[in-house]
Amino acid sequence: MARGQRRFRLTLHYDGTHFFGWQKQPEVRTVQGELQATLERLTGEHRAVTAAGRTDRGVHATGQVVALVLPRRWSAATLRRALNARLPGDIWVADARAAPPAFHPRYDATAREYGYRLGFTAAARSPFHRAWCWPLARLAGDTASTTADLDVEALHAAAALLPGEKSFAAFARAGQEHRGDRCTVTEARWAAWELGMEFTIVADRFLHHMVRYLVGTMVDIARGRRPLDDMRAMLEGNRDGLVTSPPAPATGLFLRRVSYPAQTVARTSAVSDAAATETDDAATPADARPRSPRSVPFADLALLDSDTDRPPAGSANHP
Repeated sequence: MARGQRRFRLTLHYDGTHFFGWQKQPEVRTVQGELQATLERLTGEHRAVTAAGRTDRGVHATGQVVALVLPRRWSAATLRRALNARLPGDIWVADARAAPPAFHPRYDATAREYGYRLGFTAAARSPFHRAWCWPLARLAGDTASTTADLDVEALHAAAALLPGEKSFAAFARAGQEHRGDRCTVTEARWAAWELGMEFTIVADRFLHHMVRYLVGTMVDIARGRRPLDDMRAMLEGNRDGLVTSPPAPATGLFLRRVSYPAQTVARTSAVSDAAATETDDAATPADARPRSPRSVPFADLALLDSDTDRPPAGSANHP
């Protein structure tokens, strides 16, 4: 980092509905593209931003972490206010803080957390909800069933197979062999939420489309379309012609949190939109979840190591 520069760490919320993912791509709208364009308008020059990972097309975030470098005259408070005044309405800087010079949001991360929401009620099909969940309630005339015909206990049984270090090759999009296929899952569980069920998964890394393939397969198991032993066999490497179910839609997926060692957030301070201070010396706990005055539909305020969907004719997938 050049002399006279300061590195910042931002935590972003974004609604992925109208984005072709995180990574900047030609002629399509992306989160990175919008953020860099806004920074260029603010500073008068190109400012690269690096993310903890690349969310897919349509995937949302309430915990995407990015890093950028600006001249030292910028403070975290000023940067957050300026960005939130100029970014489009589907991106919001939830948290800004100064970061150590060597901080890297991807390589320093120790864990990522994703959430996925299933809608079981008629209300899940409302235009105010369906963009942020997978509405599964079956239509019956002008109404929808409230059960979605899923065996909730089967969802729990399938999730219980996931924790531990194991190969998730069966649950990755083809063409990712060079990345390796072993991940360590530390948490995988389903819990109720107001319109259905929500899946939480925490791991050191994720393969391309891994969460969506896992959810799609678990839903088919819960619908009675395939046995639980299919998932067990694929996780044990005994595929014998078995393939995953189609991936769950991107609409229900949130990158909720990225965790870091304490030393990577030393001498940093979270700031609010109303903060007037120009200093960044107050220490805050690692991975403190920001308190937001704005609401993100069905999003935990607390999200990654996933790839970006390409448009029909676009740039190549990233590693």
